[in-house]
Amino acid sequence: MRRILFALFMLPVLYVSALAGDAEIKAAQDTIGAQIEAFKRGDDAAAYGYAAPSIRNIFPTLEMFMSMVTSAYQPVYNPRSYAFGKSEEVGPASVVQQVLIVGPDGKDYEALYTLERQPDGSYKITGVSLKASNSVST
Repeated sequence: MRRILFALFMLPVLYVSALAGDAEIKAAQDTIGAQIEAFKRGDDAAAYGYAAPSIRNIFPTLEMFMSMVTSAYQPVYNPRSYAFGKSEEVGPASVVQQVLIVGPDGKDYEALYTLERQPDGSYKITGVSLKASNSVST
């Protein structure tokens, strides 16, 4: 009987915990999507706003940030399409998110984003690793 009561008590706790994780992942995906959409509409300042303070320290001006993005991250800057892949909460305030991208050249890419929750509760992008994918788009 004790085990049944314990199990009944734990179900809501586990459910709420799963929802919290889903909310974190959704918030991180919203940040990535908002940055990509800002790039697509040419709103570079808005896109820069999704960069974490650590990235802003490395690229302290919008011009420096955009120079890096346009030279090294064309598939992210100008994707034909993108979709979210695997995601993982790697800490209480950190998310890793895979993004599958069809680049402007029609080739497939995989971007691995890292994000951290900021003191204001928002997620900001701390890094992106981009590589050509072995899959084929249709």
